[in-house]
Amino acid sequence: MARGGRTRPVTASQARRYLVKAEEYADAASSELDAQRGIAATSLAIHAAINAADAVCGVRLGERAAGQDHDEVFVLLKTAGKDGAEVEKNLRRVLPLKTKAEYDPDDIPLSTASRAVDRAQRCVGVARRVVASLR
Repeated sequence: MARGGRTRPVTASQARRYLVKAEEYADAASSELDAQRGIAATSLAIHAAINAADAVCGVRLGERAAGQDHDEVFVLLKTAGKDGAEVEKNLRRVLPLKTKAEYDPDDIPLSTASRAVDRAQRCVGVARRVVASLR
């Protein structure tokens, strides 16, 4: 593979399904934030942003990152144009919270969770716009 990481091909139909997943995770993240559950909100926001990135890469590049290292998606997003750059900027902010939200025993402050949900919503907004361009 030319970009240096593992990828998987993505069809237009699959890109649409990644968007649906991203929207569901983002909605759930907002609900968890409203319920003041920062850990769940942050974890769900991360998954929303990852699925939004997969949708954008799928539409713009016809592939998504598939390696064990979630950071590989940044390489793809950089080649996915302006939309990819926008998602990359926000995903870079939420992805480092993954270990803390999902594996560490420490709490996630609601202020941190709120920022993660906001950034994920931005990613989902970009993915909506990109997937809508398929029509």
